[in-house]
Amino acid sequence: VGPVAVRAHLAPFLPGDPAGVPVDGRPAISAARYGSAGILPIPWAYLRMMGADGLARATGVAVLAANYVAARLRGHFPVLYAGNKGLVAHECILDLRPLTKATGVSVDDVAKRLIDYGFHAPTMSFPVAGTLMVEPTESEDLAELDRFCDAMIAIRAEVDKVGSGEWPAGDNPLANAPHTAVMVAGDEWPHPYPRSVGGYPAGVDRMGKYWPPVRRVDGGYGDRNLVCSCPAPEAYEG
Repeated sequence: VGPVAVRAHLAPFLPGDPAGVPVDGRPAISAARYGSAGILPIPWAYLRMMGADGLARATGVAVLAANYVAARLRGHFPVLYAGNKGLVAHECILDLRPLTKATGVSVDDVAKRLIDYGFHAPTMSFPVAGTLMVEPTESEDLAELDRFCDAMIAIRAEVDKVGSGEWPAGDNPLANAPHTAVMVAGDEWPHPYPRSVGGYPAGVDRMGKYWPPVRRVDGGYGDRNLVCSCPAPEAYEG
């Protein structure tokens, strides 16, 4: 909901009225002209249920959580856009670019490795390329924040092993992440690190382990190339 700003050379490609009213530009393929009105009841209900005191409390907890994460991880990853007292707002941006330059381990590698630790990766490469933007919000308790911080610290130790040459740059737990159950349980294991390191990183609960259904996919290729997974047209004949 709200305006979308583009540079002047993209203006001719902005969508027009989805109702078919003649306007300059191309027709929209879906949704309403000024955004999806169906989104609005969600924040309205949230505001009504929380009230002024609840919103203030939630905001304070969200800011506290982000600063807790920043404080725990600052010694392992640079934190961008901190104030002169080292504080951040409701999110903290972890800069992985120095590590990438020194070791070749990319922000993609770290994001995929977090899956092995049981986390969906934070926002990647926004608003700064090569970074992770962590926004814990008011919803996560201290135990979950610590679990995430412990995972990031453990991943930093893994990156250091790549940097020192203990693990090859192209064959290590980060480059091969995420590890599926099929991969870990396979008959062959040609990698220079144990299966347990790939499938059960430090601190992961073996009983509650989340196994990703697939290994890494080429997101850039998928964004640029349409791949049809539907049946062949002949399947619909007759």
